[in-house]
Amino acid sequence: MKRQVVLDTETTGLEVSQGHRIIEIGCVELVNRRLTGRHFHQYIQPERDIDAGALAVHGITPEFLADKPIFARIARDFLAFIEGAELIIHNAPFDVGFIDAELARFDRDHPSTATLCSIVDTLTLARSKHPGQRNSLDALCQRYHVDNASRTLHGALLDAEILADVFLTMTGGQTSLGLHDEQSEAGSSGSGVRGIRRLRSDRKAVPVITATAQELDRHENRLDQIATHSGGTVLWREH
Repeated sequence: MKRQVVLDTETTGLEVSQGHRIIEIGCVELVNRRLTGRHFHQYIQPERDIDAGALAVHGITPEFLADKPIFARIARDFLAFIEGAELIIHNAPFDVGFIDAELARFDRDHPSTATLCSIVDTLTLARSKHPGQRNSLDALCQRYHVDNASRTLHGALLDAEILADVFLTMTGGQTSLGLHDEQSEAGSSGSGVRGIRRLRSDRKAVPVITATAQELDRHENRLDQIATHSGGTVLWREH
């Protein structure tokens, strides 16, 4: 059994070296490349201000986070969810840097994320497959026809769900498949509060529409006309 966890975070700013913190973690689980419906989702009180630029991206306000737990209170549940899995992250050094900084605050001697999990960076993967092209998550959604219509703002759980579809499509696998709206047992406080959870519908089989007798007659008449003007050669009648 291969277990993968697709992960995304939202933060107070871009630079972990400037003391910026994680304010949201979203993860969805894949087992043998199938979405299981299990997820981890948590908003976090960062104990600091949020940069205006970051706020414009994710829309998560200090007021919204005021009653949310600090990272230390959710760390064990989060670690239990990801430990031993292969993490799938877009621009992994960014998210992993923030996670490692939070883990170090939680426990100065705590192992790094890379010690607990193997990590696949989908940005690096996308750049190797599509050199010289835009490889943001939005660009990959467009390239692989992954629906991100509900993504008016960035959100960690929403982006993790979208990235799961992109990753499975980009690596040639199944993308259906059971990502339900049920809450997981592992940390789901705050899920859906801002109303941007991705809506999923069951994939429906493509209908097969057969030609009517009248349409077939018209088709044959058209082939006769082509044969007249092409010296008798009609490729459709050779197969």
